Amino acid sequence: MKWKWLAVLASPLALTACNQDAPTAPEAPVAAATASAQVPHGDEVVILALGDSLFAGYGLEPGQSYPAHLEKALQARGINARIVNAGVSGDTTAGGLQRADFVLNDQARPPALVIISLGGNDMLRGVAPQETRKNLDALLAKFAAAKVPVLLLGMLAAPNLGADYAQAFNPIYPALAKKYGAALVPFFLQPLVARPELVQGDHVHPTLPGIDVLVGSTLDQVAGALPK
Repeated sequence: MKWKWLAVLASPLALTACNQDAPTAPEAPVAAATASAQVPHGDEVVILALGDSLFAGYGLEPGQSYPAHLEKALQARGINARIVNAGVSGDTTAGGLQRADFVLNDQARPPALVIISLGGNDMLRGVAPQETRKNLDALLAKFAAAKVPVLLLGMLAAPNLGADYAQAFNPIYPALAKKYGAALVPFFLQPLVARPELVQGDHVHPTLPGIDVLVGSTLDQVAGALPK
């Protein structure tokens, strides 16, 4: 992802749209969670993180990605989590769909949960929303057939792509989550909007503090999506 997307979204009009379409989840400070950390217990819970540069940790050091910090936050809650990071920078929904079988079959056993963060690159490249929907639909159908629950991290179209594109793109994630009974974070990057100190110089990817904010804002949804 390359455009100054979060800078665009920081405009008053964009913020209004974001707040209407994707209510902000309350942030659970990761530092506070770590301070009261529990010892992980029980069987290992394997989570597959299938995504693009937002999972790959673009611009960050090894071990600083969202999946890496999410794993630590889950463990601090006493969940014996191990996250397999299948994030590839630049990946689209088509790319994620193409490699889904390989990534899934590469696991010793089916994961307890798959977290999907794909579609941002589709949007930034102007891929037709119908194509994005088709690919994500096939991806969720694949995991549904494998009886693996999904947490879908949603995206919103950048306002400069126009109202018609947004009207076609933005409903994709809630519609597919409803169709497949998947858990949903409506807009993954919502906590970073209008907070430039949490975003790298490309105005798209989170800094390390931004990663912790994203983890804190989604930790409850991830834990809640895990099979009981």
